[in-house]
Amino acid sequence: MKQVYVDYNASTPIAPEVREAMLPFLENHFGNPSALHAEGANAKKAVQHAREQVASFLNCTDHEIIFTSGGSESNNHVLKGVFESYSHRGNHIITTKIEHPAVMNPCKYLEWHGARVTYVGVDQYGRVDPNEIKAAITDDTILISVMHANNEVGTIQPIAEVGKLAKEHNIFFHTDASQSVGKVPIDVNELQIDFLTIAGHKLYAPKGVGALFIRDGLEVEPLIHGADHENGRRAGTENVIFAVGLGKACELAEATMGENEQIQALRDYFWEQLQAQFNERISLNGHLDERLPNTLNVNFIGQVGQDVLAKLPQVAASTGSACHAGEVTLSPVLAAMGVDPEVGKGAIRFSLGKYTTKEEIDTVLSLLHDI
Repeated sequence: MKQVYVDYNASTPIAPEVREAMLPFLENHFGNPSALHAEGANAKKAVQHAREQVASFLNCTDHEIIFTSGGSESNNHVLKGVFESYSHRGNHIITTKIEHPAVMNPCKYLEWHGARVTYVGVDQYGRVDPNEIKAAITDDTILISVMHANNEVGTIQPIAEVGKLAKEHNIFFHTDASQSVGKVPIDVNELQIDFLTIAGHKLYAPKGVGALFIRDGLEVEPLIHGADHENGRRAGTENVIFAVGLGKACELAEATMGENEQIQALRDYFWEQLQAQFNERISLNGHLDERLPNTLNVNFIGQVGQDVLAKLPQVAASTGSACHAGEVTLSPVLAAMGVDPEVGKGAIRFSLGKYTTKEEIDTVLSLLHDI
């Protein structure tokens, strides 16, 4: 049996259109964008076009976009760069308890170097209360970092409210949009975002490429020092091939945003069938409405998610708990949501994508029934 892939939040396949856009730069156009000859000019033009595609997708200017190696680098660049460049204004950072490790661990690193970090909690649906963020603000607060949507349960945060709050208090605002880009519309100006993170492999582009939006007028210390690439904001010869891929992926996502309605309909069908099949033996993690259209995180009550997936080698999905030496530990996200450990140990995340079919979902339902 062909494997059913329902782990799109972990990584997406490369879209055929993205692959086609990249091919000429794999086969022929190998010039260095910094070189002055024709091959260099072709490469530079390609990177610039990709930058414009990303900028159009976010409704910003092209010089506000820099290419990175992925979401982790972009997050590190913002957190460490703001702390270093604006420490004269304060040393306090506000984030949440459900952030990706690419935000949590840089925050812990900065705490070792003198930062004070407040980790705001979330409700039972994984949603932060802007009032709690407001209550955490002090005169020393320089940055608020709240993910746009959670990678595990899919809950979408009230980013517009947080952005407004940050603007009112003259505090920089960063959102890790790695999981939401391409799934829900994002306008950095409407949301009043100062920094935004993109990860290519969540967007049908290759692994190892990302982008960082830095609002015009803000200057932060580069994470990588060297030559004057990316307008002096990120040293290193540009990854032309992957930049082209990410640019095309953003263009494709902008043109096909309506497809998310079909993905959501398929996800909702999946949830309805699971409820009919398992009744009270299943429950939902995440917000019922304010949730990514492709994400379904469910608890198989009385089971261990890791054990369930072990019996389903034909299905690629993720679990929300880890089992070590017979003990099951909830993910930090489920723990922050207050999920009962006896319930949450059975958590499995199914994340659908643009290539998921109803036949595949029916196959997963049948396999779950059989075990």
